[in-house]
Amino acid sequence: MRLPNPKQNPTADVTAIPNPSVPAPGGAGKGGAMMTDDACVSQFVAHLAHERNASPHTVAGYLMDIAQFVRFTWSGDTLPPYNWVSADRFKARAFLVDFQKRGSEATTTSRKLSSLRAFYKFMEREGMTGLNPFSGLKAPKRARKLPLFLSPVEVTRLLAAPLTLWKQADPPKKERERMLAEYCALRDAAMLEALYSTGGRVSEVAGLVEPQVDLLSGMVQVRGKGKKERLCALGRPACKALKASLTLRNFLWPEVERRRAGDRSLFLNVRGGRLTTRSVERLLKKYLATANLNPDISPHALRHSFATHMLDAGADLRSVQELLGHASLSTTQIYTHVTVEKLKKVYDDAHPRA
Repeated sequence: MRLPNPKQNPTADVTAIPNPSVPAPGGAGKGGAMMTDDACVSQFVAHLAHERNASPHTVAGYLMDIAQFVRFTWSGDTLPPYNWVSADRFKARAFLVDFQKRGSEATTTSRKLSSLRAFYKFMEREGMTGLNPFSGLKAPKRARKLPLFLSPVEVTRLLAAPLTLWKQADPPKKERERMLAEYCALRDAAMLEALYSTGGRVSEVAGLVEPQVDLLSGMVQVRGKGKKERLCALGRPACKALKASLTLRNFLWPEVERRRAGDRSLFLNVRGGRLTTRSVERLLKKYLATANLNPDISPHALRHSFATHMLDAGADLRSVQELLGHASLSTTQIYTHVTVEKLKKVYDDAHPRA
């Protein structure tokens, strides 16, 4: 899909951009006014989607942050277009302080600052406004939380859970239903293996299609944030699980092989459609219970586990950064804190004068 370029067309039609619409604060009951009814916001949305390859989810996040600033700065009945020039540095600072007073996490306040700073920077660049009131404002210091992860033994228990649960269950009476139950077990085992083996995000793994995966070489081409592509490795257990899952998938839904390459999803639901990330999260909860593991574990914890185990085994930080698809090395460095904490615990437990 070709998206509008705001530089070439200042009145670009953002309806061509997936799901950009967020209601304007004063829009309820007044013709359903949307944030994108403001020309500056409309062009910023086109810029995000066209020039920065932002996903619809990311675009919606920016719009929500801008809408909150509108609600704080002007009355709730104010409709677009907005007088962006009238917002000064004091109003910008007060907006951020208000979130802190209400007990918001530092990460939330930082995101608001980042969104509004980027929006005003865009307007400044395009000559829509003069100074950026958010420029120079500092984000609150974030509490450094160590990521939640599983031990290698716990990962092994989790990866075994789908087939364990399937073997323990009473088989359905109808043959088609029996085969579907077996497929779901094989699919879920392959999916968990792929999540842990690649260190991919749940959206990246759930969205995999056949052309992205080479089971002979054990490599997968992942499309991550900002539509950036990277290569990830698939271990032998993951390749074996995927082969078993795909073999039964093709038997149950032979029409999949006739679909376009981009529609041949690796993981299908029982109706033959693409498995969603929400379904993956729901299935993981079931297998965590089966393996008697922490129910707070999310699919992202397998990504944390992948990085932690790689570093524990001696992998260098730069390689782990590439495999995870982090733009900044500082993002990957959080896992070095995890390994250091582990070393300190070993020392405390083992050293006689710890």
